[in-house]
Amino acid sequence: MSKKTGKRFAVLLLIVSIMLTLFSGCGSAETQNEPGTVLGNGRSVLRIVSGSENAELEPILQEFADRENVRIEMTYQGSLDIMRLLGDEEIPYDAVWPASSLWLTVGDTGHRVKHAESISVTPVVFGIRKSLAENLGFVGREVSVGDLLGAIQNGSLSFCMTSATQSNSGASAYIGFLYALLGNPEVITEEDLQSENLKSQMKELLSGVDRSSGSSDWLKDMFVASDYDAMVNYECLMIQANRELEAQGKEPLYVVYPYDGLSLADSPLGYVDQGDDQKEELFLKLQEYLLSEEVQNEIQRTGRRTGYTGVSEENRDVFQEDWGLQPDRVLSPIRMPDTDVLFECLDLYQTDFKKPSLNVYCLDYSGSMRGEGNEQLEEAMKQLLIQENARQNFLQASENEVNILIPFNEDVIDTYTAEGNGSDLEALYNEVEDLGPRGGTDMYRAAVQALEMLREYDLSQYTPAIILLTDGQSDGSIRDFESSYQEMGEDIPVFSIMFGDADETQLEDLAEYTNARVFDGRENLTEAFQSVKGYN
Repeated sequence: MSKKTGKRFAVLLLIVSIMLTLFSGCGSAETQNEPGTVLGNGRSVLRIVSGSENAELEPILQEFADRENVRIEMTYQGSLDIMRLLGDEEIPYDAVWPASSLWLTVGDTGHRVKHAESISVTPVVFGIRKSLAENLGFVGREVSVGDLLGAIQNGSLSFCMTSATQSNSGASAYIGFLYALLGNPEVITEEDLQSENLKSQMKELLSGVDRSSGSSDWLKDMFVASDYDAMVNYECLMIQANRELEAQGKEPLYVVYPYDGLSLADSPLGYVDQGDDQKEELFLKLQEYLLSEEVQNEIQRTGRRTGYTGVSEENRDVFQEDWGLQPDRVLSPIRMPDTDVLFECLDLYQTDFKKPSLNVYCLDYSGSMRGEGNEQLEEAMKQLLIQENARQNFLQASENEVNILIPFNEDVIDTYTAEGNGSDLEALYNEVEDLGPRGGTDMYRAAVQALEMLREYDLSQYTPAIILLTDGQSDGSIRDFESSYQEMGEDIPVFSIMFGDADETQLEDLAEYTNARVFDGRENLTEAFQSVKGYN
């Protein structure tokens, strides 16, 4: 690792460590002390922090917990969050289970993770509406990243994808794209990344992204509930999506494996060595169970592969070939870049390659936010708008990004706009500091104002989102917003952050109407803002 990159990584880990200490939060929906799922009720406890894609394996874990009379506590985080966690002085888990070994290699600089073994393998693939895949000529043949780029360039294809700086599936797909567009070098170097041709092609490829997400599982759910053309995701989640689509009488996805840029998630389960021999023994017993022939077969039934050379005969029916799945495909993993080059890749994705974000922050400045609420709001916006802070979590703005601030109470207080990633953006934070809470609450009025301001932009050139924070029950009516939204006729998600005594029903209604989601900011408002920012 270079000195420059080492210093940047050390700062990243220090800041994340401080934030965890100050706010005691760990993700948008759960804290370190509150696991997402508890399996079994035995006295011996095994705490696992895992990628969300492993939630489908909970019945298999439940079998082990019941058989051994133990308690397994599952906390779900993104793989990049797990990477950061591994750099903390104290890790409040007994085991880590990210989507890819990459994040163990990069994050575990203290070499505290032992016994890491791959539990399953799943490639990151394109799923395209079958009729569209047929029209594109992709059915029944090998498809390259160049073929996909050509379809995007001529306007025939757009797709949904998780953020490369927030989710393993997005990061893996993006690295695969880089390899393909660079002509598949043995390994990507910093010099390779300076290519103007690469920059042009990657920007064109990522211009095809019409919705982004910070979670692979949520991306799948969003896709099933909508009518987008295609998505990039894990093969196992494509299988889940097709089951759900066919159950709803909808057209399934046709799976495409970009042969020159295919990346894999190898799902390593590793033990965090805290010097507890009994805990280590319990971990090894769980790992042995998961790697046993019987359980590996169960895992394969969920749509995950358990090796690189195909699936068993009895599980071929899971990998339906009429969906484009290739149960006999031999998987060859690409070589991931070195740590400093990986960080440069992620920086370039965030600042140069991806379609610029257009963020409209509707922030509650009603009287009930006075005191601690307003202080937390200022701290959260400080982490996003002050670019030195945003850079630590790969959330920095690009030179073409637009950020709009709409503070509101019972009315819209004012509007502020900053374009680019320079001094205007950080000046926006000064407005946040200068504003003071007062009055009532009408979030719908602010959301309608956000739509009006978005009309001024060519939204095809951006990834737009309205990010709404409120701490109380809102006056006004969602019908006013729905009327403006229908009139506008654009796909603009309204991500809400619940805070204080906010009415979850009102926020969920907005999220459902705009194909978005609600984040819980009551435990950690800063992390909630960072999470929602990862969705565009």
